Amino acid sequence: MSSPLPLPGEIAPGFTLPQDGGADISLAEQRGGRVLLFFYPRDNTPGCTTEALEFTARAQAFSDAGVRIFGISKDSLKKHENFRAKHGLGVPLLSDADSDVCERYGVWGEKKNYGRSYMGITRTTVLIDAEGRVERVWAKVRVKGHVDEVLAAVQGKVASE
Repeated sequence: MSSPLPLPGEIAPGFTLPQDGGADISLAEQRGGRVLLFFYPRDNTPGCTTEALEFTARAQAFSDAGVRIFGISKDSLKKHENFRAKHGLGVPLLSDADSDVCERYGVWGEKKNYGRSYMGITRTTVLIDAEGRVERVWAKVRVKGHVDEVLAAVQGKVASE
């Protein structure tokens, strides 16, 4: 069973996951800078592709704001590498093949589509501060306008919730 979503102010659940291209990424190694995790259901689906392309298009603005972006799904590294190559993605993709990290962040659970129930990732974005605490969570994300909303928040252009 999945944990609840982390709350602002809580220590973000730690992890080490493989990144497309071969390196392992550890959340602990990112301390000292802000981190944005966007959890998404599957590579090469319309919404996930749009979201990844929009984060890629604004990657420099996030970097300028001191935020490092990582996409996380259950897809394999091979699928991530194909997804990145096919769409020219510029954000690192992490593979959570056993869904451990998704479960600890509360994004893995039962979903329904056309009356059918299944287990999957609920599109969620988590901003983590330089000390490793959750700064903000966007749950059950709708892709349209989301990346701009997140960028405005990290740049301090909108009030935090």
